[in-house]
This record gives sequence, structure tokens and C-alpha cells, in this order.
Amino acid sequence: MKYAPETEVEVEEQIDIDIDTVKLYSLVVFNDEVNTFEHVIETLIEVCGHSSEQAEQCTLIIHYKGKCGVKNGDFDDLVPLRTEINRRGISAEVMLR
Repeated sequence: MKYAPETEVEVEEQIDIDIDTVKLYSLVVFNDEVNTFEHVIETLIEVCGHSSEQAEQCTLIIHYKGKCGVKNGDFDDLVPLRTEINRRGISAEVMLR
């Protein structure tokens, strides 16, 4: 019986991803010199549903880093949140992650 060496076989696998299930967008809030920490914290709690701890942490990141992604999700879900944050005088944008 002859020895047959093992050969490597390259297998290509196609994976279908439902783009709607992948959270490609981030709601980003930007720092300014106008709004107080309390106002931003209150806004993140009321608009984004953050806990007080999460809102405080995001606010510190916004202050020290200049911006923070405060929520990920679908574009259509984040736009109304951005609109409400903007209405409260805080700069925010929905961006691709």
C-alpha cells in the first residue's frame, strides 16, 4: 500500500450577513464650552436611556477627549436621538463606526 501525503484543501465559505443586524452607526456627542456637565448627563439619561454612571463616564470622555460615542445602533434609530440632543443645545452626529 502506498502512502498518500495529506494535501491541504482551501475551502471558501460564503457568509450572508444581514446588514440591518450589524450596528454600523454610532451617535457621537462633541465637547463644547457652553453646556454644563449636569445638562449633558441629564440629556444622556433622558434621551439615550443611560444609567447615571454611564452618563457621567460618557460626559467625562466628552470633556477630556473632545467626543464620545454614546450609543450604537441603526441609522434610523439614532437620528431621532441626535435630533433631540441637538434640540437641547448639544452637538451630536450619527457617524459610521
